[in-house]
Amino acid sequence: MSPAGAVAFALAVWWTSNTVAHLFIHRPFFRRRLANRMFALVVTAATGVPQTLWRDRHLAHHSGVAPRLRPSTDLLIQVAVVGSLWAALIDRAPAFFATVYLPGYLGGLILCAVHGHYEHAGGTVSHYGALYNALTFNDGYHVEHHARPGLRYSRLPERRDAAARTSAWPAPLRWLESGGAAFRGARDQSVALLLSALERLVLRSRRLQQFVLRIHGRALRDLVALLPPPRRVVVVGGGLFPRTALIVRCLAPAAQITIIDASRENLARATEWLRGVVLIHAHYPSGAGLEADTDLLIVPLCFDGDRDAIYRDPPARAVIVHDWLWRRRGAGRVVSLALLKRVNLVTRG
Repeated sequence: MSPAGAVAFALAVWWTSNTVAHLFIHRPFFRRRLANRMFALVVTAATGVPQTLWRDRHLAHHSGVAPRLRPSTDLLIQVAVVGSLWAALIDRAPAFFATVYLPGYLGGLILCAVHGHYEHAGGTVSHYGALYNALTFNDGYHVEHHARPGLRYSRLPERRDAAARTSAWPAPLRWLESGGAAFRGARDQSVALLLSALERLVLRSRRLQQFVLRIHGRALRDLVALLPPPRRVVVVGGGLFPRTALIVRCLAPAAQITIIDASRENLARATEWLRGVVLIHAHYPSGAGLEADTDLLIVPLCFDGDRDAIYRDPPARAVIVHDWLWRRRGAGRVVSLALLKRVNLVTRG
């Protein structure tokens, strides 16, 4: 599968949500209610986002109140449409779902979150770049939009506010202007949550389990082959679906495997998959103290810590780090181009 497909879908989810869906929220396209409900279903299926939730969240934002879940027939139908679509993709095309659709979907949601954050960071901000506004139906006129939410998008330039806070960067790229520190923190937290959601989805499908075991197993096998047979292996995280421990058990059947996970629930689930594995409830590295006698330490993509410090000073004899495709360190193997993921091997001295 090509990563271009995932990137294209991410951009489509972001663009549709912040243009077509946004315009539809403020000025429904049709006179008849049934036609608007059917159009909302189409957008729901296209983006994977129930439009009733999107609308309620957005209108709460304009009102300055916290969004709340309001069950309705429309919402139930839209959730059913998304669920049915996902179930069909998982059943009929699990590899496409895992490597193109899902990464694109999650990427689109991250883009939407970044977009929304930087449109309002420190107060509502406008961007008057001609190209961006041509492509997004004047989404950059955000101060003006907040002043008149029901005004047709084509008339927003007529109401340009001379006192508006402005930025030379469009909202999705505005983190570049601010140096990106706040964005990186929010990004890392969002990635961890999304990866956890992906793991939970994998638990529901045997085909997805087989797929992730296959692609990760291939990459890890190549790196483990570069090392002496490990006697003690420590896996950080991964208790929810312990694919790394399952793979290591096949690659090094004589090794003692320890899983360190901050979630008791995840560790409890790991016992359903593994026997004879030591489980430690802790937030790595606090409370671990295992590196001195560890032949191989394996760190996940969602590691909540200083990944660069691990690369600089490996805490075990050998460390395999799951990382993004563009972050090559030491000996590396690509897990999946579509998932933008690789594994890197670093060793002491």
